Amino acid sequence: QVQLVESGGGLVQPGGSLRLSCAASGSIFSINVMGWYRQAPGKERELVAGIPEIGVANYADSVKGRFTISRDNVKKSVYLQMNNLKPEDTAVYYCNADLRRNSFDRVRSYWGQGTQVTVSS
Repeated sequence: QVQLVESGGGLVQPGGSLRLSCAASGSIFSINVMGWYRQAPGKERELVAGIPEIGVANYADSVKGRFTISRDNVKKSVYLQMNNLKPEDTAVYYCNADLRRNSFDRVRSYWGQGTQVTVSS
């Protein structure tokens, strides 16, 4: 069984910062891409940022220059540092990992339970 557990959400004023964390656990052979998505009320889930095991991260245009994604392959964790937060960043943020449970497995996508980020004065 694979689990992704997020932490770090909360309420912050505009211009503030938050750091989200996500740790993967269970039977994991390898993790390809890890990423963060978000879903605001009445909107579709969208990619915020993704980072491969080796390589360059990619970001949604709306967060470039404000958010930074990073990962620790030993800890099987991914992080999202969010600076200069805006009210439009308010959403439930979901951790995602594309991984293989063993050497014979195909790549499967797993999701965390989500963490609420609210940006409001």
